[in-house]
Amino acid sequence: MNLTLRVNQINDLFAAVLKEWGGSLLLLFLRGYVAWAFFHSGLLKLSDWSATLALFHDEYHVPLLPPDLAAYVGAFGELFFPVLLFAGFLTRPAALGLFIVNAMAVISYPQLFEFECPAAIGQHIDWGMSLLVIAAFGAGRFSLDAYFASRR
Repeated sequence: MNLTLRVNQINDLFAAVLKEWGGSLLLLFLRGYVAWAFFHSGLLKLSDWSATLALFHDEYHVPLLPPDLAAYVGAFGELFFPVLLFAGFLTRPAALGLFIVNAMAVISYPQLFEFECPAAIGQHIDWGMSLLVIAAFGAGRFSLDAYFASRR
C-alpha cells in the first residue's frame, strides 16, 4: 500500500471521528465554560446582596432599568440561563439570553475598557463569541435538546 493512500485513510478516520463527536464535545466544553462563569458570578451577587445593590446603584448603569430591578434581572439571568445552557435544554434561547446579559454587563460598565489589563473586556468578548457559536450550532449530542429531539 502506498504511503499517500495510507495517510489519506488515517486522515479520513480522524475526520470521521471528529465529524461524529468533535463538534458535540467542543459545544459541551463551551457550554460548561460559559455556564460556570456566569453561574459563579450570579452566586457572588447573591452572597452579598447589599453590595450587589450598591454596585448597581453606584457603578453599573443599566440602560432603561432602575438599579434595583437591574440587579434582580441580572442575578436571575446569571443563575437561570447557565443551568439551561449546561444541561443543553432550550440551549439556543439560553445562549441568546446569556449573550444579552453579557452585552448589558459591557454596556453598563464602561470602565471595562479603561483597565490597564485588557483581559476584563477580553473575557466578555470570549464569552460573547462562545455564546454566539452555541446559539448558531445548538447544544450538540450531549444535551437534553438532543435527547428530546431523538424522542420525536
